[in-house]
Amino acid sequence: MSDYWTPAHQAVEQEDAEALARVLAAGSDPDEVFSGMTLLTHAIDVEGDGSLQSGQPLTVHITAVLLAFGADPELADPEGRTPVDGRGSGRCRL
Repeated sequence: MSDYWTPAHQAVEQEDAEALARVLAAGSDPDEVFSGMTLLTHAIDVEGDGSLQSGQPLTVHITAVLLAFGADPELADPEGRTPVDGRGSGRCRL
């Protein structure tokens, strides 16, 4: 386990959908914000970057788990960006 990420953000960073589902089922907040990112924004960023860097098709299993557990796609991060608004630094968005 990382000393940096929360357990939910660590699961997102490692693209571990099963671990993420376990952490959320145990009571973690699907709208958690850590290090300036909501879990959903982090998931979209990780999945998008993975696809761009590998040249493989985009996967959305982490994003799907978060949405299934009730993550709010309109929840703004501390800078006011949401996954659905398309504003920001070029990160992948819903």
